[in-house]
This record gives sequence, C-alpha cells and structure tokens, in this order.
Amino acid sequence: MDVLQTGTLERYRRRDLPALIDLYEGNYLRVMRLFPELDSLEGTQVSRVAGALDLYVTLEERFKYTTTLLLTYRFIDDAGTALEPNARICIYHDVRAVELVSHCRRKRTRKVHKWLRGRMPELDHRWEMNRFLAKWLKFCSNQGHLFLNCTTRPAEKITRLDSR
Repeated sequence: MDVLQTGTLERYRRRDLPALIDLYEGNYLRVMRLFPELDSLEGTQVSRVAGALDLYVTLEERFKYTTTLLLTYRFIDDAGTALEPNARICIYHDVRAVELVSHCRRKRTRKVHKWLRGRMPELDHRWEMNRFLAKWLKFCSNQGHLFLNCTTRPAEKITRLDSR
C-alpha cells in the first residue's frame, strides 16, 4: 500500500524505526513533487499562489549526496519579520529520503520523556517532527505551490537568524 496514493497518513501511526524510514521516504516523494527542478534551485525562491501564504525556500547547501533547504513562510508585523516554521530539511539523494532536521515555532513545548522499556524518546521526537513535515508538504502541494523555474521568482535571502 502506497501512502501517497491513499491520500492519508494512517500508516505512520506506528512509531518504530521502519515506520520512520517509510516516513522519510514518503517525504522524499513529497519534496520531489514540490521541487521537480531541485537541481537548478539557487538562492532563495518564492512560490506565490492566489489565496495562500507565499512559500519561501532557500538553498542552504548542496553536495553530491545531500541537499539542505530552508522552507518557511514570512510573517511581517510591527515587531519585524518572523519566519515560521523555518524548517531545515535535509534531502539524502542516495537513499531517496528526506528528514526535517530542525524547525522553530513560537511556542516551544517539547516534553522530555524518560527512557522507558519499549519507548525511545529520540525516535518519537524525530517521528513527530517528520510527521509534521509530511502533513505540511502535503498541505503546500494541495494549495498549488510548485517550485519550477517558470513559476517562482527570486526573493531576499532567508537565514535562521531572521526569526524572532
């Protein structure tokens, strides 16, 4: 059963290493759908869709087997510019997997769980972060965001320090 074909993320309710790997592989497919011309991506680009927030991506680094992107929305108010969720995404080309390495949100409520028999807090944390990424990438695609050379335009560079 292909998770992307069913339209649901039900398969990802099981929190174990094989499910996490499936999630990474599913996120790779979602990222490739959003960035079909990833090899030609340079600098910071913005995808604009009527009725949706502008989606910004910055190519942070590119190597033979990995690419790191920053993906975010920009919120501008009297206090300045906030970048949220300011997600750092690592794409592993050789194994066709994508991992959400970090993100920042206004409310930081990460609970620290004790190590209990049969529980792995680090695996749970990675599972939650990457489940969020799967849902967000699906949401962005459903809104119509697509990063093609002919549909995006260059934008001002985004850095991790811009967020408040």
